[in-house]
Amino acid sequence: MFTGIIEDLGTVIKLEREQENLHLTFQSKITNELKIDQSVAHNGICLTVVHIEDDTYTVTAIKETLDKTNLGSIKTGNQVNIERAMKLGDRLDGHIVQGHVDQTAICQSVNESDGSWLFTFEYDSALNNITIEKGSITVNGVSLTVVNSERNTFSVAIIPYTYEHTNFNTFTEGTVVNLEFDVVGKYIKKLYDLNKIAT
Repeated sequence: MFTGIIEDLGTVIKLEREQENLHLTFQSKITNELKIDQSVAHNGICLTVVHIEDDTYTVTAIKETLDKTNLGSIKTGNQVNIERAMKLGDRLDGHIVQGHVDQTAICQSVNESDGSWLFTFEYDSALNNITIEKGSITVNGVSLTVVNSERNTFSVAIIPYTYEHTNFNTFTEGTVVNLEFDVVGKYIKKLYDLNKIAT
């Protein structure tokens, strides 16, 4: 489990294919605090540390992860939002994040407004995910509050600190991002849909 509060921007320094798997090696200032078998979120994707060397560590993504997230198009030199798993007993600064990406979205616009930024994203509503205004959403692993919510689009407001310390500062129109919808909302919607079918 994660909180969506990003700890570091890791840099992809090596990509290595092994059959349908992809080994990704990152350079990060928190590498010395990691250990083998630890779960770490990368752009909101929970992956297991399989190798550590100096200030770099390696994780492995399987084909399903590559197909359903933006890791499938990642390149050497890209920066990725990194968060270690939450500790029980810590304050939950963001919201409950599982590290399981539901789908991707496309950045539709970036608008600067009096020191903050408004990002609008479009996603495929056929996958039956929803957002609500003032609800929680995770974009590339960042815990955020939905500002505007429509059937297949939503916006989030980004403060300067978040803009500077995550890869939001690299987003432009057309950037593909990972979405994890609020887990509580997903369960409520599932129960509602099942109840509709039953009646």
